[in-house]
Amino acid sequence: MGPGQRILKAVGESPFWRVTGRVHTVLYRLTGGWIGQAAGGITNLLLTTTGRKSGQPRTVPLAYVEDEGRFVVVASNGGSDRPPGWWVNLRHQPAATVEIGTRTIPVVARETTDAERLRLWPRLKQANPFYGQYEQITARRIPVVLLERR
Repeated sequence: MGPGQRILKAVGESPFWRVTGRVHTVLYRLTGGWIGQAAGGITNLLLTTTGRKSGQPRTVPLAYVEDEGRFVVVASNGGSDRPPGWWVNLRHQPAATVEIGTRTIPVVARETTDAERLRLWPRLKQANPFYGQYEQITARRIPVVLLERR
């Protein structure tokens, strides 16, 4: 692993994304997505899950692409070796909501099949080049998650 990859891994395993995510979420909601919905060609949504231990709503901003009316997100956790909390929450309770701009959409989550992942992964890496770097710095297979309208 090169120096740049070590730095990326350290950031992914630090509280950086949690803090950044909170600020992103506040700005997204205050502006109806005007700030935070798109940055550098990457589109973002807000995903609200139910905490598996607390039962409380947990919201995170995530990059996404649309595919056949579904929202596709990646459980990369910044290249960390452990999955993001939102993915662990969804595996426990797959019902969630997505906010895009001012719209709130009820969704249900599931991991892609191998065939779906094979089709979507190149498109996801093109939309967000960090995913290609993340897959190089973690030993786990990064889940690709479909959020389908309920």
